Amino acid sequence: MKKLWKCCDAIGEAAVRAGCRFFAGYPITPQSPILEYLSWRMPEVGGVFIQAESELAAINIVLGAAASGMRAMTASSSPGISLMQEGISYMAGCELPAVIVNMNRGGPGLGGIQPNQGDYFQATKGGGHGDYRTPVLAPSTTQEAVDFLFLAFDIADRYRNPVVMLGDSFLAGIMESVAMPEEWAPPFQDKPWALTGCEGREPRLIKSLYLGPGELTQHNWKLREKYREMEEREVRWEEFMIDGAKLVVVAFGTAARIAKTAIKWARDKGLKVGLLRPITLYPFPLGVLAELESAGAHFLVAELNTGQMLEDVERAVRQKVDFIGRPGAVFYPEEILEKIEEVYRA
Repeated sequence: MKKLWKCCDAIGEAAVRAGCRFFAGYPITPQSPILEYLSWRMPEVGGVFIQAESELAAINIVLGAAASGMRAMTASSSPGISLMQEGISYMAGCELPAVIVNMNRGGPGLGGIQPNQGDYFQATKGGGHGDYRTPVLAPSTTQEAVDFLFLAFDIADRYRNPVVMLGDSFLAGIMESVAMPEEWAPPFQDKPWALTGCEGREPRLIKSLYLGPGELTQHNWKLREKYREMEEREVRWEEFMIDGAKLVVVAFGTAARIAKTAIKWARDKGLKVGLLRPITLYPFPLGVLAELESAGAHFLVAELNTGQMLEDVERAVRQKVDFIGRPGAVFYPEEILEKIEEVYRA
């Protein structure tokens, strides 16, 4: 049964139902309602909630919880995620699963709290130090935010890797009808690598420091093979009115949500336009774009930034890619329609 949920509250409830029993975070808008919701909800289900003294502390507390085998999560917004990047890199190096929710605000610096997608590079290119990647899921609705959180925990455990869910302040602030999953994931799962104390077994070691000859090289190639497997198995996208499209708008999250209205209007005018919405920003649907290009499509990227996903689209195709950007605010559908009409080639 569907009920009205504020998106951040829905994310908190979805985390509980997905088996998360440990949350550590620090307040920052527009993410703070997730923190507020879990501050009372997590103790209700026997979980642990910690408001840390900083984002640096929060991510390292989550690292410890993940090492013990718990499904653990944190949430923040742009500058807070920047402070967490060292810890996220450590978790990737240690091969520890966790979910990191980023309700993207504007930047650089303190920026503002308007809708923005300026954290694309940070999320998809492994924003901290070292040679690592994190899968990134980009919901465009509250229902998807709930569904993707379950998926994020499953991917994190499958690959022993941190997973990012990237939203924005538009998504954080809306209230929508949601069908919350009735079936709860088990909160405690057998993880043969987890540090669970002395149990009369061989000791287990989790580390990201490799000082022996060739050890770090070997470890990084091992991680790279894991990322290749993600790229083969975990690519997700949505196609909207794509059949016969001569112009394909590529957008994610909130920008894609707005672009759908413009595409409907363009179709009403007889323009063969469709939408490709990457759901996983990493791994990115490069092959789908190449197939659309082979079928004769050209591309318009729409982002709430100055052009970040644009680079991945340009990497996938062999033609000039058109672009419309809006850093620090949302588009109106009329603006996207105007750009569609400007670049459309019959």
